Formats: sequence, structure tokens, C-alpha cells
Amino acid sequence: MEDNISLGEPVFDKMMFVLKSPITDDNHKYYKFNDEEMQEIAEDVWAMPAYMKEDDDFSMFFILTKIESGETVIAFSQGEMSDGNFSLSEPMVSGNGLNVLNSHDEKSAASVLHFLNQISKANEGDWRMIED
Repeated sequence: MEDNISLGEPVFDKMMFVLKSPITDDNHKYYKFNDEEMQEIAEDVWAMPAYMKEDDDFSMFFILTKIESGETVIAFSQGEMSDGNFSLSEPMVSGNGLNVLNSHDEKSAASVLHFLNQISKANEGDWRMIED
């Protein structure tokens, strides 16, 4: 990750986590978080809970998808319930999603950040600063 940029800081909103390889049927099971497994929710769009608790209406999901550049990124979406139907919000940049989660539950956000940093340490992804 960029030097001196920390979870919870406004500049962290501009950090995007980019995977070195796309998510596929063959490799999605290697990216489990808290025993949750990714599900393909649309073509080349994968989702997995990052924060979901029975006693909390707030929820956050990893969204893994290809962007215009062809790179696969990890973004986040909030789970939303409306008229008994569950949906996901517009995806947020990785850092922004983590900051939103951090403002709700710092310990859980730190755990998600650790998960992403482990992927980076395994040389399977990197943090990048996005342009405005």
C-alpha cells in the first residue's frame, strides 16, 4: 500500500485493490473470507460478504469484477433491503468501502484490510491510487 496512507483517512478513499489475475470458476474458492465463498452474481462479477451480522442491518460485500482497463478489482457494495427485496449498492472503490465499514465497525474493517493485504503479500494483487 502507498506509504503513510491509513484506513480511516480521507485519502484512503482513493485506494483501489487490483488483482493480478481474474476471478474464475477454477480459482474463486481460494479467496474465502470468514468461511464465506464467492458467488458469481453476473457474468464476471463475483460477490462475497465482508461484513454481515444477524443483529445488524448494515452489511458490506466484496465485489470482484473487471473494469474498462481489463484489470480485475476488488470493490465494495453495501447490502440494502427495500420492500423485502435485497440488493447491492453501486460499487465503491476499495478504500472508500473500507472507510465506510471502518466508520461502522473498526475491528471488522481492520480484518478485511488484513485479508486484502494477505492477498498482496502472496503477490496476487496490489493497492493503487486512483485518479480523480
